[in-house]
Amino acid sequence: MAPTRRPLITERDVRRAASAGLRVLDTKGAVVTPSARDAAAALGVSLAAAAASAPVAAPAQASPSAHVVVGADHGGVAMKDAILTHLRSAGHTVTDVGTFGSDAVDYPDFAVAVAHAVRDAKATFGIMVDGAGVGSCMACNKVPGVRAAMCYDVTTASNAREHNNANVLTLGGTLIGQRLALEIVNTFLRTPFGGGRHQKRVDKIDALLTGKA
Repeated sequence: MAPTRRPLITERDVRRAASAGLRVLDTKGAVVTPSARDAAAALGVSLAAAAASAPVAAPAQASPSAHVVVGADHGGVAMKDAILTHLRSAGHTVTDVGTFGSDAVDYPDFAVAVAHAVRDAKATFGIMVDGAGVGSCMACNKVPGVRAAMCYDVTTASNAREHNNANVLTLGGTLIGQRLALEIVNTFLRTPFGGGRHQKRVDKIDALLTGKA
């Protein structure tokens, strides 16, 4: 009689669980891959009843308090305010560069204010929200020393930090919900840069705006 095949928990399974807002993933009787454990640690997903062959990685804790500069245009101001409240409650230092109302404004003005704060080391990370997140990402990436990423789920947020060492996150205030936006922010802030093979690629990105490419 052939042995019963045990289910396999992969990194993709963990990231799907995190995207769905799950904090615990049942792994009873399953084989958990090393990359799945790494993803769980980075995304704060607890692996319950994991296979005994390897210890379960502890859930990732929130990153040490960081200084985060946050901006938005009129299409993202409501989400910006929610992010500010969330960051303050988590113990982060925040700077709000506006906008502060619903009157129409130009997103590049606020995106550049966020980017300059990061460039000048007045903040560790920047977050900019406009209607779609795309235009602000373009504007921020015109500033040397800034690596902005427009993220729409926790997987892109994790990748932007681990692979690209992104220091500015842009979000589409009219494209994603508030709960998902806060999960993206959490993931972005607590995922470390992977370094290693990724560093030389990030160096090439930075060189594009310094004339050394």
